[in-house]
Amino acid sequence: MLNRMRNALMVRHDSVLIPASRTKVAIARILKEEGFISDYEMVKGKPQRIIKVHLRYIERNKPAISSLERVSKPGLRVYLGRGELPRLGGGMGISIVSTSRGVMAGHVAWRQGIGGEVLCYVM
Repeated sequence: MLNRMRNALMVRHDSVLIPASRTKVAIARILKEEGFISDYEMVKGKPQRIIKVHLRYIERNKPAISSLERVSKPGLRVYLGRGELPRLGGGMGISIVSTSRGVMAGHVAWRQGIGGEVLCYVM
């Protein structure tokens, strides 16, 4: 998902199609709430559903997302506690964390006092 979005941002596409899963939908919801994308929608596709993510640009086609970095990988999962969740870019970026209460932004997990698997950093 992150690679498709990164590639679409580099060539200034308006939207990108991504095969759907619950985790990807949760990540898209968080990116919309935090203002990194303008919108997302579910599209029926075969053999599975597709998420259409509408990318957001500011000031003459400058992307709202400057960097997407995957943290936890299949070969090396990264788990952080509440006190270890980082602040990115002086509060301008977010971390996306998979917790026992669902996928949420790092600052929300910190407020709720829980940690979890860090999926990615977005700035």
